[in-house]
Amino acid sequence: MRLVFMGTPEFSVPVLDALVAAGHEVAAVYSQPPRPAGRGKKPRPSPVQARAEALGLPVRTPASFRDPAERAAFAALGAGIAVVVAYGLILPQAVLDAPARGCLNIHASLLPRWRGAAPIHRAVMAGDAETGVCIMQMEAGLDTGPVLLRAAVPIGAEETTGALQDRLSALGAQLIVEALAAPSLVPEPQPEAGVLYASKIDKAEARVDWARPAAEVDRLVRGLSPFPGAWGETGGERVKFLASRPAEGAGAPGTVLGSGPDGVIVACGAGAVCLTRLQRSGKGAMDAVDFLRGFPLPEGTRFV
Repeated sequence: MRLVFMGTPEFSVPVLDALVAAGHEVAAVYSQPPRPAGRGKKPRPSPVQARAEALGLPVRTPASFRDPAERAAFAALGAGIAVVVAYGLILPQAVLDAPARGCLNIHASLLPRWRGAAPIHRAVMAGDAETGVCIMQMEAGLDTGPVLLRAAVPIGAEETTGALQDRLSALGAQLIVEALAAPSLVPEPQPEAGVLYASKIDKAEARVDWARPAAEVDRLVRGLSPFPGAWGETGGERVKFLASRPAEGAGAPGTVLGSGPDGVIVACGAGAVCLTRLQRSGKGAMDAVDFLRGFPLPEGTRFV
């Protein structure tokens, strides 16, 4: 099938690879424009743009589709369908209508739960037992379109958003290939009950409130890992927490109850968490055993 692919982050790359491997003709790849990055703040192409160029595919990076010329250029590609996954730009109705079979979105939740920008983060932070991927026919509303295929996966007790993203990306790649191979699939409208919105992650959410119960702190740490990373301060230095699990213990919230090769145990409002992967400002992420060699956290240390 002749198609257009639209995506931006690393999450989208396995889907592009799967479409190419399945033999589809990719008329063009759309991605967000290169952004300044690194010490020199030089424009850096998105992961999707970099992969598409490596595959020899034509790439377009419009800042938006407000310009009628951009919409006309999209329509002129003559695509049978567009596949959209974490693209990050709003598609006007003219773009949604241009491909003969419309636009299919790969959404990383079990719709209608967690419509919106951060469905994986929110599922982990909410303590959901499972999540999944839906192949959705796009329409003007925010993730409101009918669903062609869906598949669920359990969320591991210690799973981070980063690890779950990898699994859902692979699942999305599998499902979209299946959907394109079965044109007779009938889209099913989403149920009206159970709608939840996954709002964009605000960095203000990332500072740990140690007065919260340990289960909530643990979900926050795992849900915000690897980015933006839950964090606290001790001795005037910011430390990110990138992996955790609930632990036994009690004490003043934010107090280190003990530390060792298995992690750093910190008291919460109820119970405690064991932080197993940490990162100092300007340093790389480390497992607790390596982190503690350079930055000891003796019993009684306070995080705020």
